[in-house]
Amino acid sequence: MKRIVFILTILFCLQISFSQTINHVTTDAKGKEKLLGLINKEGLTQAPFNDWFSKNYDAYIVNKKLVKTLKDSLQQYTIKVFLGTWCGDSKKEVPRFYKALETVGFPENQLEVIAVDKTAEAYKQSPNGEEKGLNIHRVPTFIFYKNGQEVNRIVEHPKTTFEHDFEAIINGTYRPHYLAANYVHGLIATNSIDSLKTMENTLVPQLAEFVKGSRELNTLGYVNLRANKLEEALYIFDLNTKIFPYKHNVYDSLAEAYYESKNYTEALKNYYKVLSLKPEDKNAKEMVEEISLLIK
Repeated sequence: MKRIVFILTILFCLQISFSQTINHVTTDAKGKEKLLGLINKEGLTQAPFNDWFSKNYDAYIVNKKLVKTLKDSLQQYTIKVFLGTWCGDSKKEVPRFYKALETVGFPENQLEVIAVDKTAEAYKQSPNGEEKGLNIHRVPTFIFYKNGQEVNRIVEHPKTTFEHDFEAIINGTYRPHYLAANYVHGLIATNSIDSLKTMENTLVPQLAEFVKGSRELNTLGYVNLRANKLEEALYIFDLNTKIFPYKHNVYDSLAEAYYESKNYTEALKNYYKVLSLKPEDKNAKEMVEEISLLIK
């Protein structure tokens, strides 16, 4: 019995140690290194990440006059950053973000940075799940909190510069990129899927006015799909086909979600729709053949 307790204690300690590991480096299927989980600037300035970090950090010219006016106000916030060291936008924007923060003298202990994955089984996810419930559908995402509540976020890249975005967030006038994805995420969090379907006659034209192309909701759909939220993913992909009925890629995504949920009839129907819009689509042809064999 004592031996069992001892082993369990060791395992528990190892688990805590892993969960607290910072700047954890792993490799992808092609052997390229990536950071996952909680990280800091030290991790980003080590090889091989320092090549792109230093280049973009040094190249960014901060508006020092503007950031001086923000110093006291910005320090009332805490910031949580989600990035991918495999992501082009993260490589460009995160070093700039760090430089702007350091110029304004933002306290390091008020900044938390998490590196997420891009694999199919862990899409936009971190090993310890820090992204859960935070609608991380694009990286980098910079979330600003005040008194423990989210105030605003910068998604993927600033609308002008980081300094001007900081100013707009402090002044309460900032509207982040990808409003449609954020809005749909909020609707799903507060309504049942069945009730949302009854709202589509008004929701579809509303979203069509400010959605940034078919990829915006498609990305949100895949975040849900890879998190095994099949009902939510199917709803988002289906909604996207109603906003972009002429785009083959939205039907391809919906077909994939139906395939993963083992609804082969609906998957086949949507792959045929892909082919009606793009007759030479190789993936759709292959999936039609595969599904046709499955349902024989």
